[in-house]
Amino acid sequence: MLDILLQFWQGSGLAQLFELNVELFGIALPGYLIMLMLACLFLYLAIGRGYEPYLLIPIAFGMLLVNLPLAGLMEHATASAKGGLLYYLYQGVDLGIYPPLIFLCIGAGTDFGPLLANPKSLLLGAAAQLGIFFTFLGAILLGFTGPEAASIGIIGGADGPTALLLTSQLAPQLLGAIAIAAYSYMALVPVIQPPIIKLLTTEKERKIKMSQLRQVSKKEKIVFPIAVTLFTCLLLPDASPLIGMLMLGNLLKESGRVPLLCSCLEKSLMYIVSVFLGLTVGAKATAEMFLRAETLKIILLGIIAFSLGTAGGVILGKIMCRLDGGKTNPMIGAAGVSAVPMAARVVQKEGQKYNPSNFLLMHAMGPNVAGVIGSAVAAGMLMLFFK
Repeated sequence: MLDILLQFWQGSGLAQLFELNVELFGIALPGYLIMLMLACLFLYLAIGRGYEPYLLIPIAFGMLLVNLPLAGLMEHATASAKGGLLYYLYQGVDLGIYPPLIFLCIGAGTDFGPLLANPKSLLLGAAAQLGIFFTFLGAILLGFTGPEAASIGIIGGADGPTALLLTSQLAPQLLGAIAIAAYSYMALVPVIQPPIIKLLTTEKERKIKMSQLRQVSKKEKIVFPIAVTLFTCLLLPDASPLIGMLMLGNLLKESGRVPLLCSCLEKSLMYIVSVFLGLTVGAKATAEMFLRAETLKIILLGIIAFSLGTAGGVILGKIMCRLDGGKTNPMIGAAGVSAVPMAARVVQKEGQKYNPSNFLLMHAMGPNVAGVIGSAVAAGMLMLFFK
């Protein structure tokens, strides 16, 4: 009887819970236990605090599952043995399938009208990508390789699917840490951006009331996704999966011919893919890969990337304000990061705080959707050089 109980104990994950020790800064840590605690912390933040729950819950649960001793959910398939469940689901990330599908769904729910009504807001979306390239240089100086630095820098775009696609292709070993950093900072947009906006603008600039945008025709909205696809994908073929799917989704929406398809993309498919994407990305956060000094560097560089991206947009907004005689509220540049629509809502809230009659939401949506395009283009450029 004792032999049976002993055999049962030895075959359980509980017996192995303290078997994996990971050294961090010269300290031996119980890897499995630390990662399970972190997974529970992220679940608390997602459920208890509402930080990006649609993706953080699957990511955190993926972390939990992959760090259960002996579960083998991410075991690779071999000639003699089948792989784990999460290993097969992860192929959608590894093969670059899930992120473009997310972009397809995003496109079906995106209105590029504010961007078409104020084309110069495209420049604000481009300026907000500066954080990507400055952080790339910083990561190189800290000893990361080119592909790793590119994957870290893309956090500055505040676009989760783009960060995941680029990282899965260039530095899959960093996927767990970069996913946590990217989605954590996206959730903290209302906390991170207001101090940066206040630091870089004057009270007078924050009170600027912008004129109403012109009405954009349906023809313009239909031609736009086709034109962007042709121009961008011919110029940067590596950006085609993201730009192509984003513009296809938008064309389906603006055509007005397939409302049921658009409804399916915006709701059902978006949530289905998000679950698979989050779960399998979280499953890359094993103790051996996550509990390293590099992870802390990635988290630090991520906040720098995001902050520089916000600052880049605001600074260009100030320049535009000077050039057009005070017609542009510089705050809308903060929405140039592609955290849609959170960044635009932050600008709206800050605008009304200083001028209750100010309505900047639609003006901020122009740079915001431009940022989605900008981050995908930036990812295509980095992939071109480091793939």
